[in-house]
Amino acid sequence: MFFHPMDFLILIAFGLSLWAQFRVKGTFNKFAEVPTSSGLTGAEAARRMLDANGLTNVPVQHIPGTLTDHYDPTDRVVRLSDPVYLGNSIASLSVACHEVGHAIQHKVSYPMLVARHRIFPVVNLVSGVAPLLLLAGFFFKMAGLLLIGIIFFSGAVAFQLVTLPVEFNASSRAKDLMLQMGFIRNEEERGASKVLGAAALTYVAAALISVLELAKYIMIFRSSDD
Repeated sequence: MFFHPMDFLILIAFGLSLWAQFRVKGTFNKFAEVPTSSGLTGAEAARRMLDANGLTNVPVQHIPGTLTDHYDPTDRVVRLSDPVYLGNSIASLSVACHEVGHAIQHKVSYPMLVARHRIFPVVNLVSGVAPLLLLAGFFFKMAGLLLIGIIFFSGAVAFQLVTLPVEFNASSRAKDLMLQMGFIRNEEERGASKVLGAAALTYVAAALISVLELAKYIMIFRSSDD
C-alpha cells in the first residue's frame, strides 16, 4: 500500500508549509522597507537588549545570507544576516530581537528551551535512522521494526512540538522589550507582530506535517496487527 488516506492531509499540510515560507519572505521584504522611529539597526537593537538583560558576554555577529539569523546556544552568540544586522527596519529589529529572546531564554533556563536542548542529541541521532526503520518495517512487513521506527520518529515529533512554545515565547519577549526599550512605538507593534507571526507559522506547519505523518505510521502499525 503506497498511498494512505492520511497522505491527503499531509499534502495539505505540506502546501501550508510552502505558503508559510512564501509568507515569511513576503512579510519580511514588506516591512524591511519600513524604517523604525528609533532608527536603530538590528545589530544595535540586539546589543542594547542583550546588555539590558545582563548578557554583555553574548556577542552579536554578522553572517552572510538572508533570514539565516539564529542564536547559537553552544557558542552563546547571536548571529544576524545581512539585512537584519545592517537594516533599521521593523523587520530587521523584529528578527534581531527575536534571536535575543532565545538568548534570554537560555539565561533564565526557560523550561521548554531546556527540554529542547536536552532531547536534541538523542533526536539528532535517531531522526536519521527512523525513516529507514519505517521503510524497512513497511516493505518487509515487520511490525517490530515498524514500531521501533515509530518510537524513534516520535522523538523528532516531540522536538518539533517543544520548539513551538520556545519560538512563540521568544517572539513575545522580543515584542515586549522592543516597546519597553523604545525600539518601536505602539503603532509599529502591529508590523512587528506580522513579521514574527509569519515566522512562527513555518514552525506550526512543520510540526503539523510531522504529527500527521506520525499518525499515519501508527495507523499502519495498528492495521498490521489486525
